[in-house]
Amino acid sequence: MYKTTTCNYCKMETEYLKSKGVQFEEIYVDKDPKAAEEMIQHSGQMGVPFTVIEKDDGNKVTILGFNKEELNQELGL
Repeated sequence: MYKTTTCNYCKMETEYLKSKGVQFEEIYVDKDPKAAEEMIQHSGQMGVPFTVIEKDDGNKVTILGFNKEELNQELGL
C-alpha cells in the first residue's frame, strides 16, 4: 500500500487490513521520492492510499482510496 505519514484514510486502511490478518507492505511516498514516482506511474495520480493487490495468477488489481467493499472483494475477506 502506498501511503503517507499524515493520511488518516491510510491509517484507517492499515488498521483494517491488520485486523483482518492481511500481510502487506507499507510504502511511504512522502519519505521516498522514488516510491512516489512509482506510484504515479501505476496510478496516474498522487492520491493515497493506493493499494496494489497481486493475484495468484500474476494479475494486479489497484484500489485508490480506502474502499472496504472493494478490498474485501479482491482479498476474499
